[in-house]
Amino acid sequence: MLWHQIKEILAEKLPESAYSLWINPLSGKERDNVTLEVTCPDTFYCSWVTEKYLGTIQEALHVLGRNEIRPAFRIEDGNAKPQALLSAPPEPARLPDMPRLKSSIRTLHPRFTFDEFIVGSCNNLAHSACEDIAMNDSTVGRCVYLKAGTGLGKSHLTHAVAHHILEHKPSTRLNYLTAQQLTAEMVRNIQNNTMSNFKNKYHRQCDVLLIEDVHTLAGRLKTQAELAEALDILLETGKKIIFTSSLGPREIPDIDSGIRSRLSSGLVTTINPPSLETRIKIIRRKADINALDLNEEHIVYLAENIKGDIRQVESTIVSLKAQAALMQAPPDFTMLKETLANIIGSNRQLSPVLIRDFIATQFKVDPVELQSKSRKQALAFPRQIAMYLSRKYTDMALADIGKAFNRDHSTVVHAIRVITDKKTRNTSVRRQVELLEKRLEEKFM
Repeated sequence: MLWHQIKEILAEKLPESAYSLWINPLSGKERDNVTLEVTCPDTFYCSWVTEKYLGTIQEALHVLGRNEIRPAFRIEDGNAKPQALLSAPPEPARLPDMPRLKSSIRTLHPRFTFDEFIVGSCNNLAHSACEDIAMNDSTVGRCVYLKAGTGLGKSHLTHAVAHHILEHKPSTRLNYLTAQQLTAEMVRNIQNNTMSNFKNKYHRQCDVLLIEDVHTLAGRLKTQAELAEALDILLETGKKIIFTSSLGPREIPDIDSGIRSRLSSGLVTTINPPSLETRIKIIRRKADINALDLNEEHIVYLAENIKGDIRQVESTIVSLKAQAALMQAPPDFTMLKETLANIIGSNRQLSPVLIRDFIATQFKVDPVELQSKSRKQALAFPRQIAMYLSRKYTDMALADIGKAFNRDHSTVVHAIRVITDKKTRNTSVRRQVELLEKRLEEKFM
């Protein structure tokens, strides 16, 4: 069943809390091989799912090779028939001699624009580079690589580039997709013996190429080869390209040296976690957008406690607004503390030392042994996992993570690469890491 397959994909992509709250209660049914009818409990629920998860559902359809299916959201009215509410927009009218597809883009978030992006020292270069690409300025060159952790704004900036180009230069041939979607598209063309269409789309019918999550190309040698060929042609003809990833070009494991060189050929910039000042600006903006009355003390308190993933700010604001409406009272510090406890738990208290000691107990070794010079596999493997998790769950610098293990930053970089590579290649290792992450989150978050 199509909806069941989509839910399986969404369960892997979304946080468990978001999936359980917003996706699991939905029911879906395919109609005439054209429409996916998704039924929601009420109007607010339907509007929220449409705004937040329509793009994710369409990406799942893309992965399943069902691009012809159009999601339509409905509300269930008691025992009556579901009432039509929202659906994906139809294809606009076009002149007879106009090509059917000039651009291929992901569903864009309506608020992910340059105007809504809060600029700070952590992201100033990335913001300027993306603006230059969107405005066809050659100041930073033709190729930009954005490295950033989850929820730090790399998708916001690429959406903003797409929004700006489509609004100001709609004739631009823009292709915006994830590396996984690129791989799936290539596989379908190989299976259908239509690779000429694939090459034509990315070699000759593309002015701007935006590819997210390029680190997922690890191990996909055929996709790497096709992408390398396309990049050579696009760069030689002066086209614009933006890559995003959670890893730098040199950190991606199992990738051809040629494609690695091409990824590094332009400006490579990192979006760092926002400073306190920038977080205050973000929270103030989010509160204004959601018409939530927060005084300056509340804003500063939230900014001091929410670090890293900006999506946590959005969740916090939405939760506070819902509670304030339910209780018919403005937010107070008690409400703020309870909301933060539910959303971020004790993640603020995690440190490399805490993670190191936790991993030591899981592998039944002494934490002191993980600080030793021993390279025995029985110690090296848990040490590498602890470093990997320290990088994922804390904002500590690589050098500071290394100090918890009596190692320097280069050893931490190596450990992250090793575990990332093993997760890609070895199912057993991936499951072990996922289990340890689950236990760590259950215990401390």
